[in-house]
Amino acid sequence: MTTWDPAQYLRHADHRARPFLDLLARVPDLPRDPARIADLGCGPGNVTALLADRWPTARITGYDNSPEMLDKAHLDHAGPTPGGGSLDFAHADVRTWAPTGSYDLIISNATLQWVLGHLERFADWSGALAPGGTLAFQVPGNFGAPSHRLMRELAASHGLVDALRHEDAVHTPKAYLAHLTALGCTADVWETTYLHLLTGEDPVLDWVKGTGLRPVLTALADDPAARETFLTAYRAALREAYPAGPHGTPFPFRRVFAVARKEA
Repeated sequence: MTTWDPAQYLRHADHRARPFLDLLARVPDLPRDPARIADLGCGPGNVTALLADRWPTARITGYDNSPEMLDKAHLDHAGPTPGGGSLDFAHADVRTWAPTGSYDLIISNATLQWVLGHLERFADWSGALAPGGTLAFQVPGNFGAPSHRLMRELAASHGLVDALRHEDAVHTPKAYLAHLTALGCTADVWETTYLHLLTGEDPVLDWVKGTGLRPVLTALADDPAARETFLTAYRAALREAYPAGPHGTPFPFRRVFAVARKEA
């Protein structure tokens, strides 16, 4: 099981939160007040807390399978919200999570790429929505980018080819649209390529240490020499693929978004 580091993940919190805010802006009003909301793959809870800003009275639960992330989420964000709602966190595996009762919003931020066969989960999740409820998610669509291609090549040279996700980890916007509309939802699907300007030394490596590189770092945790050999080679490759400019290092990052509303 991959070990996560909340502090490393949060080093780029502003950049990572922006897609969630863009997704949230397209979610329509929810059918009930107080709303019931599930955040699948909540991580350290920093974006889950943004849901309480939009729906102050909502009962919000963030789900994750990382003890490290859940500890951070509980510490920083759990409890009653200023608007009279509640924010809680619970352990769950998104691959098998089954809704109990009905939800007004099921949302997921940069998580479903870790869930093999996640298209097949949509029927259960949309079925648990209250009439007029919404299923919304965003996933990274950059698995063909140099950051991930180089990572896979180096991982293969260390015998870790199966540790990482490949380009089929996510689907095309057209595939998501077709699947969600086939479930009877009104769907809004789009993609955006962000051009993040990262600062600091080796910022792309620093970014992926918080997310995509975690399986490799976990696999090599007991072999410090192999881990350092990998990081040295990967660092050099990333410097060539993403050269620093006068104001920082440009880091293109494509993401795919979907907002599917159940018929009222």
